[in-house]
Amino acid sequence: MRVYKFGGASVKDAEGVKNLASVLKTTGYNDTLVVVSAMGKTTNAIEHVIKNYFENKPELQSAIHDVIKFHNQILLDLFENERHNVFTAVKLLFDELTLFFKTNKSPDYNFVYDQTIGFGELISTTIISHYLNEIGLKNNWIDVREYIKTDSYYRRSNVNWDQTQANISSKFNSKILNITQGFLASDANNFTTTLGREGSDYTAAIFAYCLNADNVTIWKDVPGVLNADPRYFENAQLLHQISYREAIELAFYGASVIHPKTLQPLQRKEIPLYVKSFINPTAAGTCVSKGETLEPQIPCFIVKKHQILISLSSLDFSYIMEENISEIFSLLHLYKMKVDVIQNSAISFSVCIDNLYDNLTRLLQHLKAKFNVTCHDNVSLYTIRHYNDVAIKELEKDKTVLLKQLTQGTVQIVTK
Repeated sequence: MRVYKFGGASVKDAEGVKNLASVLKTTGYNDTLVVVSAMGKTTNAIEHVIKNYFENKPELQSAIHDVIKFHNQILLDLFENERHNVFTAVKLLFDELTLFFKTNKSPDYNFVYDQTIGFGELISTTIISHYLNEIGLKNNWIDVREYIKTDSYYRRSNVNWDQTQANISSKFNSKILNITQGFLASDANNFTTTLGREGSDYTAAIFAYCLNADNVTIWKDVPGVLNADPRYFENAQLLHQISYREAIELAFYGASVIHPKTLQPLQRKEIPLYVKSFINPTAAGTCVSKGETLEPQIPCFIVKKHQILISLSSLDFSYIMEENISEIFSLLHLYKMKVDVIQNSAISFSVCIDNLYDNLTRLLQHLKAKFNVTCHDNVSLYTIRHYNDVAIKELEKDKTVLLKQLTQGTVQIVTK
């Protein structure tokens, strides 16, 4: 049993869908589950629909129409016969989405988000399943919400593993090609829930764990996991092997490798995870598994842009003690700041944060009541795993270093 996951970039248009079929033909598709995300930027487009529902009702139908138009073009490019039943199936899904916005009574944004955002995945998998059947790749479309059960923590739900295992064990036919949605699940009341960031990868891992799959493959538009993001670093190299632990470390520091949530169930059963190119499906790609930490053993570079560096010192030059640090962290938690680096000395404390919820002004006002505060906005946080002197010098060249912290195996540098 194998589990494949295709992201939105791999099925952003009709050619992407055709390429997915080509990958299946090349690699084989017996005893395979294919988990698929929404097509292209559909999730962003539906988020815009939701925003209009709450803030700009007159533009709601126009925003929905844009999503319909995008998918209709893909349908027309894939199916010559406009009477094909896939057109009706997709229309029914859009009718269901529209009806929800007309009849919903809940003012809860998170609930509304989860009931509507997943239509991207439901529509993409419906189109792909029909297309594969049309070209002779017989498959079974399944609704993931009937298999993965969670609590009702909308937008970041927690899996009920016992119920999910029972559902998959009793309902899932592993002897055929199955197509299902990533990112989605349902709660005890059968309301749709979502699994949070990197939810589609997590879906693949959940099924792999419950099915005791041989492996999971995430298909991307890159040859595998690279030691640096090629958008920011030159000469990025392919990593052939990464241990589960190292992949979790890289993800913790901000690398868009694989989310720790995805790795945890795979690690428990030692199920290998491959990251491969859907452009060149026969290439080896990267394997995340038990084994050597990193192959090759080279520095790995991670950058997080648009960070905030806050440096604090006491007003009377007294020591920054445990009670001060406790108060600082309480404020960071209160204002929902994601902490990426901490550095402290006897009389100072520095922290690099993500201002995800736009609460910086209020946080600074609160801190200034008790501390001397220096704030640098729009800084960059660089992390090097398995660093060496050459890597550090190259990174620091032509930059103003505001903070630098070295631990065994990792260096973090904040620059302006």
